Amino acid sequence: MLAPQDPNSGARRRPRLAGDAMAEGGESLDQQLRTKVRRLGAWQVAGDLPASFRYAAQGLVYGFASQRNFRIHVVMGAVVFALGVWLQLPTAQLAVLVLTVAAVLVLELLNTATEAVVDLAIGRRFHPLARIAKDCAAAAVLVAALSSVLIAALLLLPPLLARLSG
Repeated sequence: MLAPQDPNSGARRRPRLAGDAMAEGGESLDQQLRTKVRRLGAWQVAGDLPASFRYAAQGLVYGFASQRNFRIHVVMGAVVFALGVWLQLPTAQLAVLVLTVAAVLVLELLNTATEAVVDLAIGRRFHPLARIAKDCAAAAVLVAALSSVLIAALLLLPPLLARLSG
């Protein structure tokens, strides 16, 4: 997976690590080889900031396209935020809603990543630790989602009931 980097190629060099700080002449052969490798394929380090954002966007697109629950959370978050704006909640309360929805979305993406990594590691075999990892990641999403419903109810219900009754 690691291949020597041709110093004359146009490929970007990976960032130097703290262990690479020793002068070139004083490095062992192993240290020199580690500094002259590049990552290929999925292991390649983003060479620039726009590439990092592209990778993150690909993760969001994958989550939205492949995960029904992620789409549900996005739609419900948009509805809750729109309701908060319509009810003219104070900025601090809107910020709490945004953070709450973001936490659920982040945990849903981490759940998806956990499932992918576990599946990669064990394939189609069953392992009780794999089940625990997947179940705990799903439980984290569930706890965050239930908490977000409670937070939304506490922030939205009083002004909504006031607006509907008056």
